[in-house]
Amino acid sequence: MKFRTNKDVKIIFSVTSGNFLEMYDFAIYGFYAVFIARIFFPAENEFISLMQSFIVFGAGFLMRPFGAVVLGAYMDKYGRRNGLIVTLAIMAIGTVSIALCPGYESIGILAPVIVLLGRLLQGFAAGAEIGGVSVYLAEIAPKNLRGFYVSWQSGSQQIATIFAGMVGVALHYLVGDFIMQEWGWRIPFILGCLIVPYFFYIRRILDETPQFKHANKYNQLTFSSIFESIRENITTVIFSIMFVMMTTVTFYFLTSFTPTYVNQFLHFSQLESFLITVIIGLSSLFWLPISGYLSDRIGRKPIALLMTVLGVISAYPVLVFLAHNISFKNLVFTELWFSFLFGAYNGVMVVSLSEIMPPNVKALGFSFSYSITVAIFGGFTPAISTFLTQKLNNPAAPGFWLTFAAFCSFVSALILFKKKWNL
Repeated sequence: MKFRTNKDVKIIFSVTSGNFLEMYDFAIYGFYAVFIARIFFPAENEFISLMQSFIVFGAGFLMRPFGAVVLGAYMDKYGRRNGLIVTLAIMAIGTVSIALCPGYESIGILAPVIVLLGRLLQGFAAGAEIGGVSVYLAEIAPKNLRGFYVSWQSGSQQIATIFAGMVGVALHYLVGDFIMQEWGWRIPFILGCLIVPYFFYIRRILDETPQFKHANKYNQLTFSSIFESIRENITTVIFSIMFVMMTTVTFYFLTSFTPTYVNQFLHFSQLESFLITVIIGLSSLFWLPISGYLSDRIGRKPIALLMTVLGVISAYPVLVFLAHNISFKNLVFTELWFSFLFGAYNGVMVVSLSEIMPPNVKALGFSFSYSITVAIFGGFTPAISTFLTQKLNNPAAPGFWLTFAAFCSFVSALILFKKKWNL
């Protein structure tokens, strides 16, 4: 299980840099959602304030389908490299606006408006980022290592999660929770802004993929042809959306909801919520390339079906176990299990999705299907999980949402793998 050349390692690092920034920003927002709620969305009821914060978090995902269409089409017409530079620029603007925005007490209603606009810009860019990165990796990978190479798209996100968690732990000791609550939560966002220039540099020196150069030499993609392509492949798009559901819901449960969940509902400390995030990231980073590599050897289908079945039968019981046996050890066990399900499934799902899409609209098709799923299901997972937990008065209630997502992915996998896509 290794890369073909050292040059490939450098290319993968450069390509996935924007993915890293995207996930780092999202993880930081999830870590400090309670603080962000108090600063930008003050309300008499803490639950309402937190829900407003998570709704704004989710609103960014509603922009993903628009970004997928506009930027995904741009990548299919003008190149993967050019598109990835544009997505990084837009994402950076959104990050800076959140990091430097004054609080509600200083500028009133403008504060939550600016934060919302920042999230919308991040979501618009992210709509094509994951698809562009995945397609780029699929197009440069040797056929017998395609699953392994593409798995590093998600691997970069796990590295970002680990880094964000480590920053949180370090700031807990260096700054303290009180200062973090007042203004210190901005430090991780500013840190993300500081690394943007370097990411611009390494993306600008990327080469275009040979496959794109060959297949799109005379590409005349227009917006009318974009929507015609979506219409012609609507069945594929619908089942692809279901196919992605387990990945997105589990991912945002682990990375964006878990810090608040363990702190607000299970009453673990802020430090413990950071530590568990680092553990989740390390576990997912371990399973993703293993799953991608195994899928290159034994096929995508058996791994995808096994993981979705395990998700259906275990999500709610595992959370019930944690809710009735609250300890840090059991929390680690629970989160490791979900990170295994996520890593092993996503390592197969992402490469399969890149193989399903028609060659002339590969970036668009991937990005559109993925972003629709995130917009409708994944991005609102923190808000849905918070609502279910509060209204049902059941800390295991998010398990219902996780089970539903796994079932949808199981059904779609059964259907998609019957098609002649050599998955």
